[in-house]
Amino acid sequence: MRRAYVMITSEVGAEGEVLEEIWEIPEVKEAHGIHGAYDVIALIEAETIKGINEIIQSKIRCIDKIRSTLTLVCIPPEGGEPN
Repeated sequence: MRRAYVMITSEVGAEGEVLEEIWEIPEVKEAHGIHGAYDVIALIEAETIKGINEIIQSKIRCIDKIRSTLTLVCIPPEGGEPN
């Protein structure tokens, strides 16, 4: 299983609405509102990196009030199970 954190910037005042819509995506394992340069952080899981990309492109980025995203793909531990 592969994991990635997606940092999300939303339109001003739409943070709560974006967070609610993010939670509707089955591959989202965690999602939180945050303070700083980004408004929401979400942890997503998929079988492959290609699957991660598909979730971001077809499910996250098409949410109406999202302005931008930054994806941080988790690296599997050496000698351990891939995450």
